Amino acid sequence: MAKINPNYQKLPGSYLFSEIARRTAAYTNEHPDAKLIKMGIGDVTQPLVPEVIRAMHEAVEEMSHKETFHGYGPEQGYAFLREAIVRRDFEARGVDIAADEIFVSDGAKSDCGNIGDIFSVDNVVAVCDPVYPVYVDTNAMAGRAGDYDAEKQGWTRIHYMPTTAENGFSPAIPEGKVDLIYLCSPNNPTGTVLSYEQLKAWVDYANANDAVILFDAAYERFIVEDDVPHSIYEVEGARTCAIEFRSFSKTAGFTGARCGYTVVPKDLIRDGASLNAMWNRRQTTKFNGASYIIQKGAAAIYTEQGEKEINATLNYYRANARVIAESLTKCGLTVYGAVNSPYIWVKTPDGMGSWEFFTLLLEQGNVITTPGAGFGPSGEGYIRITAFGDADATKEAMRRIEALLTCEK
Repeated sequence: MAKINPNYQKLPGSYLFSEIARRTAAYTNEHPDAKLIKMGIGDVTQPLVPEVIRAMHEAVEEMSHKETFHGYGPEQGYAFLREAIVRRDFEARGVDIAADEIFVSDGAKSDCGNIGDIFSVDNVVAVCDPVYPVYVDTNAMAGRAGDYDAEKQGWTRIHYMPTTAENGFSPAIPEGKVDLIYLCSPNNPTGTVLSYEQLKAWVDYANANDAVILFDAAYERFIVEDDVPHSIYEVEGARTCAIEFRSFSKTAGFTGARCGYTVVPKDLIRDGASLNAMWNRRQTTKFNGASYIIQKGAAAIYTEQGEKEINATLNYYRANARVIAESLTKCGLTVYGAVNSPYIWVKTPDGMGSWEFFTLLLEQGNVITTPGAGFGPSGEGYIRITAFGDADATKEAMRRIEALLTCEK
């Protein structure tokens, strides 16, 4: 008899966003005429920019001719994209990263989940709380998280680090020893950022304890403040302790096109083994590389015209974030994020539970949000709202919420 992976049986319920979709569908089945505004899942609404489309069309044309056709590409990504990444994302910021330390993929979500392949199930994992569910669920699937404690709403072998307003959204360094540390800045879901000094403390801890930081920088292009690091490699010592994940999904509209990359420095050695070599071995075995057409499109965002166009799109979403933050603040709600991030982290009014406030906004405002409790125990009492919607729809959603909460005009 074929035996299943028993760790899947331990997973509680469904994936957060699947549960949101289920509850939303149940409501719309009863109210088919409801005009819902989606501000929950962080999916983009603006199209790929013209320069990216031009590059993709050019690549499609190449694929139609024998002389320029591309079959299997390098699993690590084409040199034209990896070199463009080095120039713009790292050299331009004074960071020493080489092209052969970059691995192009079909997105940061895949890499954040797959990175566990190169680590033992015996490692102790630390996550910020609230947390992007993929970090936790994929470790649970691998058997690294222990058992789920429904009462505490957490896993027995996961070290949860409260990341809350009370500690300035900067998790405390563990008193004991952990092995794998997930950090995300700008943070999903709270929209807050970590400073150079805060990241330096983590880098020093990781190097002192032979731990590895798994740094999610998927939203780095939303950073507008000068003193906020865009990469953990801007911090001295990070090359010997950190792996970084980047994404084109939110920064360039590739949620449907799928492309991102992971950086694994050659200086990163654990148990006498090169993690760069191990990740390369994993990718060459389990992954055939991102599409040539998609990589050509991704490379286009690093051209002068491409950068100009995606910056215009980023500013569109930043304007949405300001509208949301200003409106909810006017309603007397406590709001975080929105400055260096497309996410707005909102404290629920009058001590309401996250799912309770989610339901109120869904059923009485017809606005879909994300309940903070879905991101972990410390997310209870908050909701997350995204700025990735249409600008007019965003303004309409805020008008509905203001009317629902009887906010001052």
